[in-house]
Amino acid sequence: MVSKPPAEDPVQDAPQVTAVQHSAAGLPGVVHGLRASTAQMGLGRTARTLLRVNQKDGFDCPGCAWPEGGKRHLAEFCENGAKAVAEEATVRRVTPEFFAAHPLPDLAGRSGYWLGQQGRITHPVYLPEGGDRYEPVSWERAFAIIAEELTALDSPDEALFYTSGRTSNEAAFLLQLFAREFGTNNLPDCSNMCHESSGSALTETLGVGKGSVSLDDLHRADLIIVAGQNPGTNHPRMLTALEKAKAAGARIISVNPLPEAGLERFRNPQTARGLVKGSALTDLFLQIRIGGDQALFRLLNKLVLDTEGAVDEEFVRTHTHGFEEFAAAARAADWDETLAATGLTRDAIESALRMILASRRTIVCWAMGLTQHKHSVPTIREIVNLLLLRGAIGRPGAGVCPVRGHSNVQGDRTMGIFERPSEAFLDALDEEFGITSPRHHGYDVVRSIQALRDGRAKVFFAMGGNFVAASPDTLVTEAAMRRARLTVHVSTKLNRSHAVTGTRALILPTLGRTDRDVQASGRQFVTIEDSMGLVHASRGNLPPAGPHLLSEPAIVARMARAVLGPDSATPWEEFEKDYAAIRDRIARVVPGFEDFNARLAADPGGFALPHAPRDERRFPTATGKANFTAAPVEYPAVPEGRLLLQTLRSHDQYNTTVYGLDDRYRGIRGGRRVVLVHPDDARERGLADGSYADLVGEWTDGVERRAPGFRVVHYPTARGCAAAYYPETNVLVPLDATADVSNTPASKSVVIRLEQSPAD
Repeated sequence: MVSKPPAEDPVQDAPQVTAVQHSAAGLPGVVHGLRASTAQMGLGRTARTLLRVNQKDGFDCPGCAWPEGGKRHLAEFCENGAKAVAEEATVRRVTPEFFAAHPLPDLAGRSGYWLGQQGRITHPVYLPEGGDRYEPVSWERAFAIIAEELTALDSPDEALFYTSGRTSNEAAFLLQLFAREFGTNNLPDCSNMCHESSGSALTETLGVGKGSVSLDDLHRADLIIVAGQNPGTNHPRMLTALEKAKAAGARIISVNPLPEAGLERFRNPQTARGLVKGSALTDLFLQIRIGGDQALFRLLNKLVLDTEGAVDEEFVRTHTHGFEEFAAAARAADWDETLAATGLTRDAIESALRMILASRRTIVCWAMGLTQHKHSVPTIREIVNLLLLRGAIGRPGAGVCPVRGHSNVQGDRTMGIFERPSEAFLDALDEEFGITSPRHHGYDVVRSIQALRDGRAKVFFAMGGNFVAASPDTLVTEAAMRRARLTVHVSTKLNRSHAVTGTRALILPTLGRTDRDVQASGRQFVTIEDSMGLVHASRGNLPPAGPHLLSEPAIVARMARAVLGPDSATPWEEFEKDYAAIRDRIARVVPGFEDFNARLAADPGGFALPHAPRDERRFPTATGKANFTAAPVEYPAVPEGRLLLQTLRSHDQYNTTVYGLDDRYRGIRGGRRVVLVHPDDARERGLADGSYADLVGEWTDGVERRAPGFRVVHYPTARGCAAAYYPETNVLVPLDATADVSNTPASKSVVIRLEQSPAD
């Protein structure tokens, strides 16, 4: 049943387009998930592995960060979770012989899909200066190469230490400790490209940069607003929570430029009803223009203020700051401007208002559709304003719910992976380890790319991820990476970043979530923090992909010993031998992790981290209260004849990992170079369904950024808007086009023009 990896890249020149689907999951989801799993793992390995996913004695899914409830299903995974596990637990292998047969130019010419399909990397490999292919290298030599380059830098700030969300709490804590003992806060991470805007807005307004709700809160809500999010593809297990909330009487408003099958109807494969009929989820669909969300929530706030008895005056008086300034700005909201910014009708907005006013317990969920715009931070602040008006923070069944897209991306930040750490965190770290951490801020992702481009950074180390493919302005990012003296990637599988190297390069193969981890003290486990602040253990059960792999904590510990030498008093060797020793130190440095090991032993399901606004209605902000804000309303300005493009995922991908070439919910098969355009917008440009167009980005720097050869698909998106998959369209996102405050790439609002492709 196991299939071989593709020998050649599949042809994607003519993607097929069929009808859009109006429901998600069900029996087709089961079939697709199992088909992908058995192709990578075989039948027996599939059963042994999938039945351990998200179980209390199993491993955490390497896909999304959606939490598990107290009671677990036998099959506690979704279709895309099965695909994520299959990609990691595959029996395919990338050996030294593979690298000997595929020089770097060959790898660079392959698609990300082809690279990822080749399998698990089995040996550390090295690209020497002037070499044309990776060659095997010993672990000792690999760490010596890293030490050579790092110790030769003029400043520790010439090194960059990037972290992907897959990294465990233990590995993340060690990496930030090493970086700070080395002397830098250059700790960019994938949060910089996704929910940095959420953290910025929530920290300022509520004092905690995380969501304030639990699964139980979702189940108890009266109203759930899902804005800028496609859970059917990106967080499929969230649909179960929405279904349960609906069954208890909740209503759901979806706010999105595209209709999404998962928010229309969920066919729960765990129930007979789900397999036969499913449950309708959305009660009101607001098909908003890209970037119009702040204008929408500002007007809703005006309408709440204008409704007698709608404001929770006791909550506002007791727990908030800045109300008068906010109220003055909200009352100035204009209907005509809002309708122009959003593309919505007055009736639709008034319907949303009635649902908000009828709800005592309201939750607002969001994802990248809100966080990747220039005005993302003010948009999320405006959502907080609405919830503050209604007293919906610190109330059961109510609150903010930023849905994180990558398992443990939130935990990595909790562990100190942040270029702008707090003084309190650094003080605790220094006291525990007897070091002096740097206090000046480091580089985030965008500033890291700029530093590489400008020659201010020379060594790039990545703990997981696919930095080159995930980052904006692809040509600029790749040119910047090639200026590095050394690039190092800790990886389980091949990806595009391995083909875009510095003068020298290393690929260090590591254990995955599914792999059994045995160190000198015995079998180990790691820990993960989910999207709702629950921390739990993860234990792999499969034999590692080969005898030459090291765990992430072991890689960091050995690198630290090689670089810092005997002068370091940190017990790196002890940390490698026994991860419990790492957790003991975390418990003394990171608030909320007291008695870390004992609490995990007492409850295999883990524990919830404290959240002052949720738990106590206490707001650790600069004012000591929850802060209303009053930013000017913004929305993208689109010149005549242009469209506003959002980049998005297909159903056959997770972040930059492409599982296949279909997006069946949207009716796309056999290719990824498609652009979804409203039929009227396409006809105005003379583009028939099935024609081909180049996507040409327009930005204030005057640089032409072009993504050629996209099949035009007439699609029911909002007027004036278009959508296409990343990473193929990251080439169109200017490096300097970022969100105010958070500096997150503005990948969801790219001004483009469509030019008919020459070959069409």
